[in-house]
Amino acid sequence: MTTFITPPIANLENNDLREQLQQIMDTKTKPLGALGRLEALGLQIGMIQGTTTPHIEQPQIRVFAADHGLTKHGTSAYPSAVTAQMVNNFLNGGAAINVLARQHNIELKVVDAGVVSDFETHADLISHYKVRQGSRDALTEPAMTDEECLLALNNGMKVAETLRGSLFIVGEMGIGNTSAASLLLARLGDLPIADCIGRGTGLDDAGLAHKESVLTQVLARHHEAKSPFEALAALGGLEIAMMAGALIQAASDRKVLLIDGFIASVALLVAERLAPGVVQYAVFAHHSAEPGHIELLKLLDAKPLLDMDMRLGEGSGAALAYPILQSACAIINEMASFSDAGISEKGN
Repeated sequence: MTTFITPPIANLENNDLREQLQQIMDTKTKPLGALGRLEALGLQIGMIQGTTTPHIEQPQIRVFAADHGLTKHGTSAYPSAVTAQMVNNFLNGGAAINVLARQHNIELKVVDAGVVSDFETHADLISHYKVRQGSRDALTEPAMTDEECLLALNNGMKVAETLRGSLFIVGEMGIGNTSAASLLLARLGDLPIADCIGRGTGLDDAGLAHKESVLTQVLARHHEAKSPFEALAALGGLEIAMMAGALIQAASDRKVLLIDGFIASVALLVAERLAPGVVQYAVFAHHSAEPGHIELLKLLDAKPLLDMDMRLGEGSGAALAYPILQSACAIINEMASFSDAGISEKGN
């Protein structure tokens, strides 16, 4: 039996620190709770960092890219070749995530987790952790062997070990990865596949029905793959496995995990099931328009910051939400207290 060894994940239940942070927030020049979720967000970041002066520095995005063998059965509106084409677009700075990363000064690098094509050396490409060229066809065999899945998890951890700064965003690119994510959500969440799928890159009604049929067959084919690791190997994708490993390592290093949409949230679900406690470090950026994200947020008891009707992936929703985290830290560190400002508190 293959064993995945996870690093320790610190429990964030520190009542003394929580009370200190709450006291700082409550004595700012505002009515109690007037900044709403911004206050809770600042408190969460302080708890993650173990300080009453939380801050975000050197934010990092890693876009994990891989192909999926299951796409040969027509589960996506786009051909697999688009994965490699989009990787080149990232490297040329032309994708949505490039624009948002530049705008907010977030370092972006692409990780080739398992793209069918190989790429020329590039300063923003991490290619030496590639596991294989695309996952296997999950309709006929496990998407990954146990050894490949373990390598992807461990390589994801190695990617995260090199991260600087205090905030980490996982993005993804992989034609067919909404299918892999939907399969994992259905299995790990014990949900009907119909509740977990959407149109992905733009399937019409007939395409969506075909996708549901294929994924139903995949779940039946791998009905015995029930544990988180078994499900990931049988149903997942190389980029999802590597993202899960990266999230586990980053949580162990007490980084803030700013979670994007559907695929990134599935990677977090896998990470949490493999290493309970990871979700404490997660801030959910936005509510994806991908239908399965609703079920996923329920499973993770999560409330996203934004609802922009987005479903692009790449880490784009997380990059868009990033300034809200900066604001939460700035409020704690820079906003005056009643005593600082010489303003009377309520009842005084």
